[in-house]
Amino acid sequence: MASTNDLKNGLVLKLEGGQLWSVVEFQHVKPGKGPAFVRTKLKNVLSGKVVDKTFNAGVKVETATVDKRDMQFSYMDGDYFVFMDMETYDQLMIDRKVVGDAANFLIEGFEATVAQHEGEVLFVELPAAVELTVAETEPGVQGDRSTGGTKPATLETGHQIQVPLFITTGEKIKVDTRTSDYLGRVNS
Repeated sequence: MASTNDLKNGLVLKLEGGQLWSVVEFQHVKPGKGPAFVRTKLKNVLSGKVVDKTFNAGVKVETATVDKRDMQFSYMDGDYFVFMDMETYDQLMIDRKVVGDAANFLIEGFEATVAQHEGEVLFVELPAAVELTVAETEPGVQGDRSTGGTKPATLETGHQIQVPLFITTGEKIKVDTRTSDYLGRVNS
C-alpha cells in the first residue's frame, strides 16, 4: 500500500477489481479552499487505455509489484517469442499478443525489458530507438533528393516504414520503436 502522496511516474497501481494501471503523470493540487487532491493520468498496463483519475490527497492506494528484467530475444517458436533472462539464463515464452508492436523491431540478440506481475508477463518494452538493416527499398530517382520526399522500405524484421529517398537496400538505419519513424543512418 502507498499513499497518493507517494505517487511517481512508472508506479503501477492495482485499482478497480485488480486491474493494473501505470502512473503516466501526476500533479498535486492545493486549491484555495477545500481539500488537496492529486490529479493523475493512468495507463492500463494490459490494454494501453489512458484515463484521467483524481484522488483525494493522502488516500491509500494499492501498488502492484512489477518485476522488470532485461532479457534477450532468442528465437520464434510458432506464435511465441522466446526470451532469455540475462542473469539466470532461464527461457521465457511470450505470446505474440503480449509482445504487440515490439514484434516489428525484434531480431535475435536484441535486448528488451520484460515486465511481469505474479508470474504473468504484462508487456515487453524496447529501447526508444533500435538499429536495423533495410532489407528492401526502391532506388531513389535522381533529382528527387532535393524535395525531402520519402519512400517505403522493408526492414530486416519484415516491418515497413518510410525512409528518405537516399536510403538504399542493405543500409543500417536507426528507427524509433514508439512511432516507426526513421531517425537517421548508422555510421559503420
